[in-house]
Amino acid sequence: MPSLTKKTDARRARKRVNQGKARKKKMSKASTPSFPVHVEKK
Repeated sequence: MPSLTKKTDARRARKRVNQGKARKKKMSKASTPSFPVHVEKK
């Protein structure tokens, strides 16, 4: 049985990766707004 810290570290790393992907997607969407309204909103 692996140590608890190793398990939590792996879970944390996976979470970080997912957050990074989500952030990248969000950023790319933000950089190319489909409507000028989005630019004014901020």
